[in-house]
Formats: sequence, C-alpha cells, structure tokens
Amino acid sequence: MVAAGVDVIELGLPFSDPMADGPVIALAAERALAAGTNTLDALNMVKEFREQDQETPVVLMGYLNPVEVIGYEKFVSHAKQCGVDGLLLVDLPPEESKEFGAVLKQHDMDQIFLLAPTSTDQRIQHVTNQASGFIYYVSLKGVTGAATLDTAEAAARIQKIKNATNIPVGVGFGISDAASAKAMGNVADAVIVGSAFVKNFATLAADDAVEQTVSKVKELRAALDELV
Repeated sequence: MVAAGVDVIELGLPFSDPMADGPVIALAAERALAAGTNTLDALNMVKEFREQDQETPVVLMGYLNPVEVIGYEKFVSHAKQCGVDGLLLVDLPPEESKEFGAVLKQHDMDQIFLLAPTSTDQRIQHVTNQASGFIYYVSLKGVTGAATLDTAEAAARIQKIKNATNIPVGVGFGISDAASAKAMGNVADAVIVGSAFVKNFATLAADDAVEQTVSKVKELRAALDELV
C-alpha cells in the first residue's frame, strides 16, 4: 500500500464492541477476534512492518478497554518499541485523557483526537490544545463507512478547525472514491480511508482483495496528486 501511494498507515486494534465503526469494520474486528488475533498481535504486525519500512508513520486506532487491561505504561512502551507513532482511542475524550496523554508524551508518541460536525467551539478548542500529530475530523454524523458525505459542510467545518490550530487536520468517514477524496483533499491536510479497503477482504480471496485494495489506493492517490 505504501508503494501504491499511502502516506500514513492506520491500523485498527480488534475489539468486541467497536461502537464508532460501521458494519464493514465491525465485521472485520469480529473476524480478527474469531481467528484469535489480539492487541499484542496487532503490535507485532507493526514490528514486522518496521523490518521493511522505518519511515512511514503508523497510527493505531482502537478503544480504551484493551489498553487499560494491559496497562498504560506497558502498552505504550511496547507500542513504541514496535514502531508505533501515534494512537487514537475513540472512546477516550480529551477531558479524561490527561494520564494517558502523559504516558504517550514520555514515549514521544502522538495523541490523536476526533472532532465531529456536532463539535462545539469549546470542544474544538479543548482538542486543539491537547492533540498532537493530527486531528481526525469525522466528516459526517454516523459510523465508519457511512455513505452520504456533504463535502461543502465538511469543508466549512475543516476550515474552522484549521483556523484554530496549526496541527494538520485529516478527514475520514464517508470517503470511498476519487471524487470524495479530491473534494476533501482540497481543504484538509489528509484524507483517511478505511471501509473502502477493508470491505474487499470480506468478499474476495486474499490475493484478489490485495489487488483491489492496491488499485483503490492508486485511484485515490492519483486524484489527490491532481491537487498539487
């Protein structure tokens, strides 16, 4: 995927109750858990990736419970050793993240937060004061993989966030093709795509899924490169 044009890899940690994820990602988590994959296995995937690539940033996206089970210090130190650059815990709001954020900072890892169409000015300020790496803007109300994206509304909200911070803003949820990627890439610093890739692995043989995913990456990369 990196060779096809991906700039940053977001790796989802499998969890049994992925409340922010739509059916595509939720079913992928179910398949991973059913196959015996756990949080430490995901970290080991990053470690293996780092044997081939030491440059491409890797961000973990997941939920608080598995991290608490392992322990903040143990989890973060191991993630750092494996080559993780940042972490987004969907259900850990900035108001409750001081302790975890301090551990991440000790290990020079970024703490990434979500902002949404419903975020108030106060919440935007709170997040921009605490976030590092980038801010993940949820482009629509709903879960990952939702189909309807109002690009004009999202563009206005992204610009509002960018006016409040120098931290890059990435936009995700609802981006699945060249047109939506290009529209969002015109106003955001990054576009984040998950479900459009993951769905291939639910319906296709592994080799075919990889081929389709790489093709989709190239399609999105070409669209974004037109903006340069």
